[in-house]
Amino acid sequence: MNLLNNQKLDLQFSIIIPVYNRPQEIGELLQSLTKQTYTKHFEVIVVEDGSTLKATDIVAEYSNELTVKYFYKENSGAGESRNFGMQRSTGNYFIIFDSDCVIPPHYLEEVDQSLKLNYTDAFGGADAAHESFTTIQKAINYSMTSFLTTGGIRGSKKAVDKFQPRSFNLGISKKAFETTNGFSQLKIGEDIDLTFRLWKNNFETQFIEKAFVYHKRRVTFHQFFKQTFAFGKGRPFLNKKYPNTAKITYWFPTVFILSFFISIVSFVLGFEFFALCFVAYFVLIFIDSLLKNKKITVAFLSIITTLIQFMGYGLGFLKGLLGNKNETIQ
Repeated sequence: MNLLNNQKLDLQFSIIIPVYNRPQEIGELLQSLTKQTYTKHFEVIVVEDGSTLKATDIVAEYSNELTVKYFYKENSGAGESRNFGMQRSTGNYFIIFDSDCVIPPHYLEEVDQSLKLNYTDAFGGADAAHESFTTIQKAINYSMTSFLTTGGIRGSKKAVDKFQPRSFNLGISKKAFETTNGFSQLKIGEDIDLTFRLWKNNFETQFIEKAFVYHKRRVTFHQFFKQTFAFGKGRPFLNKKYPNTAKITYWFPTVFILSFFISIVSFVLGFEFFALCFVAYFVLIFIDSLLKNKKITVAFLSIITTLIQFMGYGLGFLKGLLGNKNETIQ
């Protein structure tokens, strides 16, 4: 086991939360942090990224329950705001959340125990749907985390190979941050870019399965499409920047959506086989989501969100391949 400075591991957590025009969300997140079973001291750094709807008053409400620091800066994007927060933290291990997350009570205790058993300079965790989430949010969570849609690497299943933490639920040591300089200026895929630079500098990452968060994500189909489109558009740039990390699986959403449209055309022309294959797949999605969420409406919407996810990522991936190579870093 690797220990900090080859001495007894003494983790001092600083939680970094960038926020942009979401004061109500940050209130829910801070409220959840007051319920942590972790008994040691930790600090919370809230970085307001040029918001017009400021969270100042809401953050102040928790100043008696949490060691919380609030900073306002000009808008520069989430990546630079995270760096800004880490530069002003006092801990030796930083934990980053998106402002639309709610943190389960056991989270910090689980991270502390896991890192003491198997220390790595970075980690990531899963996301789950809270019972209070809307039907659409639960369906989106299913399509983003299910083994049938993403292989489960963003849900409760451990990744087969080295895990790539995502910025909505990510931990990084102070040493690793100082070595890599944190997040780059990329607006898309900045968390994956950071992971690749961590590996390049011989820092290890791990997936802590029980360190999950309740991630609200986008609340409309249109917003979800835009989000997945952005994910897909950024991947070709990352593949070019880090060619040894490119995988054929990144093509799957594009192949899926093209095959889906071909199956519709084939069905109209009298060839039913390919369409029936997709029907079988969507029936499987429905059954699996129904078993997990216990609601027919969520199961039905999971079919729609799965289609939106594949379409968004697949078309975004094509846009990234064919578009302006500099567009993804603006």
